[in-house]
Amino acid sequence: MVSIADVARLAGVSPTTVSHAISGKRKVSDALRDKVEQAMAELDYVPTRAAQNLALGRTGIIALVVPDIAIEYFAELAKSVESTAVARGYNVMLATTGFDAEREASYLEMIASRAVDGIIFASGVARAPRTKQALTGGIPVVLVDEEIEGVELRTVISDNEAGGRLAAEHLLRLGHRAALEIQGVSSPVTSVRRSRGFATVWSDEGGAITSTSGDYSAASGRKAVEDHLTAFESREITAVFAHNDLMALGAIDGLRAHGIRVPRDVSVVGFDDVSPGRYSFPTLTTVRQDVRTLGARAASDLLDALEDDRALELDRTVVPVELIVRGSTKAVKS
Repeated sequence: MVSIADVARLAGVSPTTVSHAISGKRKVSDALRDKVEQAMAELDYVPTRAAQNLALGRTGIIALVVPDIAIEYFAELAKSVESTAVARGYNVMLATTGFDAEREASYLEMIASRAVDGIIFASGVARAPRTKQALTGGIPVVLVDEEIEGVELRTVISDNEAGGRLAAEHLLRLGHRAALEIQGVSSPVTSVRRSRGFATVWSDEGGAITSTSGDYSAASGRKAVEDHLTAFESREITAVFAHNDLMALGAIDGLRAHGIRVPRDVSVVGFDDVSPGRYSFPTLTTVRQDVRTLGARAASDLLDALEDDRALELDRTVVPVELIVRGSTKAVKS
């Protein structure tokens, strides 16, 4: 089987020059390109991505780190990253952290030792010191919906703060002035920014917010409302803003179980726009994230840098969000 090394030997150039001539990503003189093309023709060589990666000392593998693939948002992110990578000749190694900081750090150390070409990181947990060390160890990294204090990395992120504002504006238009906010696992982006956007708009109208935390599961959303049943029953709280759709759906289930109707008695807004909310009863009003764009852009940015043999630009791409109004919100009863 003919290899890039065989082509390089016949052309009298290095395997790296052959790879650059094939990919067109780096400038190669016309004379050298002619030599490479002539050698390829003589050897009947058909280039492959795997062969180019080998010649350049790469593995052709990128790693994706997420907390839980059972959560639809992260499953869709993984599919988007993988489809983009596979279309360009790369494979994806998947690691799930279970929202555990030490497990996250251990996975990153293992991934780095396996010499992957790059990492897409969307883990969403409080950082362990080892995590920061692993992410700044020299392997190209793109963060998705993440920010790490004291570290500058390429970031692709939803406009979480705008999403919080959209949720608040919608509920305020419906006459609500007291809300339960169900935050997610502590993260500088997904919790703090959504909360900031929601609180900024809500407080401008003199509204009251009761905040509690969940773990992004439906069970934690149900528990959050059950912990505040008295306030719902007395109508001290008439709205719920959950930081993801599963917690919002759990909240609806918990309210219904105690005779509190959605949206007649309480309005509920989620975040993500995953499929269960589109078919629930009532259907779920939510803030839609464009997760496919997040995944595709993160993968493309990482692969572009790898193929161009350059450092990633340390900037942020902010992907817009959109309010989707469905059946779980209604004007507050007078």
